[in-house]
Amino acid sequence: MQKPTFHAVLVAGAALLPLAVSMAAAQQSPGTVSKADGLAAWKRIEAVVTHPRCANCHVGTDNIPMWTGLGFSKNRPHGMNVQAGTSRIGAESIACSTCHMKSTAPNTVPHAAPHVGLDWQLAPVGFQWFGRTPAQICVQLSDPKRNGGRDAAGLVKHLREDAAHKGFVQWGWQPGGGREPAPGSLDAHIKDVQVWGAAGMPCPD
Repeated sequence: MQKPTFHAVLVAGAALLPLAVSMAAAQQSPGTVSKADGLAAWKRIEAVVTHPRCANCHVGTDNIPMWTGLGFSKNRPHGMNVQAGTSRIGAESIACSTCHMKSTAPNTVPHAAPHVGLDWQLAPVGFQWFGRTPAQICVQLSDPKRNGGRDAAGLVKHLREDAAHKGFVQWGWQPGGGREPAPGSLDAHIKDVQVWGAAGMPCPD
């Protein structure tokens, strides 16, 4: 087998350079990526966190999850008068686990209650996204006092740990059963969070 020439290695390295620079920039400390690039990354993050696959369970103090099913023209409150209560797992009335079983099996049956590899529940009320503006969500996600004490690296760790359990994060991109997935991919979303963090987590005006 012929060894590659120095020129070939140089060309190949140059082709990979933009990706390497992008990956390195995404892992650097805040301020190492321009605000413009950070805002561009946030725009893609925004499309994910405001999508029904993510926002429907990030609801406020009414504790009522939203529902977007096959054939629905818009979001609506979860059917069957579901009320998750302050426990956020339905302990006060009907537990989420009554229908949403814990399982890592693929969600393939249309109209069946989806499942993930973690106990089903609403996100904490302090993490409300549904009904909030993108700017409000951005400020909340960038504030450690309101995002579970996380910086950008902590947000990425949260995404990866949840996905490792085949939890809600991964389900957002693989909802199955004919449901519309969140835009992009988990890997792209993680990269955007890294770039946004390296830009100092800027938010739109």
